[in-house]
Amino acid sequence: MIEIALSSETDFEGWRDAARRLCAAGVSPADVSWRTPGDPPSLLGGDSEPSAAPGAAVRAPKRFVDLARKAACLRDHERFVRLYALLVKLQERPHLLDDPADPDAAWLWAGDKAIRRDVHKMHAFVRFKEAGESAGGRERFAAWFEPEHRILELAAPFFMRRFAGMDWVIVTPDGTAAWGGATLAFGPPGTRGDVPADDAVEEQWRTYFKSIFNPARLKVSAMTAEMPKKYWKNLPEASLIPDLIATAETRNRAMQAAAPTQPSRLSQRLIERRAAQAKSDAEIPATLDEARAQAERCERCPLHCNASQTVFGEGPGDARLMIVGEQPGDAEDLAGRPFVGPAGQVLDQGLKEAGIERTHTYLTNAVKHFKYERRGKRRIHQRPTSAEIDHCRWWLDLERELVKPELTVALGASAARGLLGETVKIADVRGRVIEAGAGPALVTVHPSYLLRLPDPVRKAEEEARFVEELRLAHGVLAA
Repeated sequence: MIEIALSSETDFEGWRDAARRLCAAGVSPADVSWRTPGDPPSLLGGDSEPSAAPGAAVRAPKRFVDLARKAACLRDHERFVRLYALLVKLQERPHLLDDPADPDAAWLWAGDKAIRRDVHKMHAFVRFKEAGESAGGRERFAAWFEPEHRILELAAPFFMRRFAGMDWVIVTPDGTAAWGGATLAFGPPGTRGDVPADDAVEEQWRTYFKSIFNPARLKVSAMTAEMPKKYWKNLPEASLIPDLIATAETRNRAMQAAAPTQPSRLSQRLIERRAAQAKSDAEIPATLDEARAQAERCERCPLHCNASQTVFGEGPGDARLMIVGEQPGDAEDLAGRPFVGPAGQVLDQGLKEAGIERTHTYLTNAVKHFKYERRGKRRIHQRPTSAEIDHCRWWLDLERELVKPELTVALGASAARGLLGETVKIADVRGRVIEAGAGPALVTVHPSYLLRLPDPVRKAEEEARFVEELRLAHGVLAA
């Protein structure tokens, strides 16, 4: 029996290195014992690792690595044993993860679901308490949390991004995470006593929870499914729940019996104006001009809050070719037109070399508002999320329906998702005409990708390939 000692309960990298060596040497899962710091030494351990055969290679899909990294955090004594068994089986059955009948594969997917749920619950139910001020005068907070699995390192980066302006520490039975404004550090386990007792912040939580509790919509089973009782002991607002449930029916009847209040004349005018606008927006536009006017009021996602304006598509309403980019950039956001910035100049040059007239082409983006972050006086582009692309897909589908292009060219992964409704790898579909809902589409890279290439030789090669793919689009239309 070969015994592998791991450095921690979640030592995925240690397991990965050892598993790769053992699998390459053909060691059976039954001949390996995985020991974490809390386990006693195996009585059967002591055998040395055999050498791998020359040229032996261990292969596993990337998603197995991602799933295994999370599975290492499960509070399951057999987790490393089962992961190694899966790795060995994957050498003979590369598509094993798609087999729901395999018990190890089913265990891995169930573990992934459990970890993701536990991380979500930690993000939702951590409650910070005031802990004074740090040496630099920043506010300091502390929280105690008891996750179901060892997810601290997976969940902590969220709090670093969410509360970057304050110093905090999260204490769990498995370890601690601390943020001081520069680096996220992990330390040894702690206890509830390491966190201050009740403070004003907890009273604020109770006030907030009581104010948003709606007795008319109370469903105890749904509430306990979203906020399981095992978390209540660490939630300050949980002390209110029994009384709020007990008095819900009485409060609901009182709300129903209360006389309705009448809006002021100003409020009434605003209500009527919003109703008229909502009725207008509910009607599906019949022309591009109507769509453009309605899109200017679009609030389907939060991106409209910071953008200067909606940047709708432009071009002939009967264009045979439609080109779809990712989103407006800084120049487009200010001008209100697509592809007028640096990436637009690269696209114009590519169209010219490919023999395509820009004025005969309909140009638009998968997302109609500029997403960015501020760095000093500059607005730096941020890639839209899948959810933001999907929210905006309604507009892109409408544009394709109204224009009815014979071919649509998607520039980059975001544009491809907007057309296909799913994420694809550009390398898998680039340069090929594929079916995309309302008609055929050709996927290539976004011009901004060409602008970012540092190597002049590689840049020239990619620019030539980009032009060649635009020529292919031109040839498809000519045919």
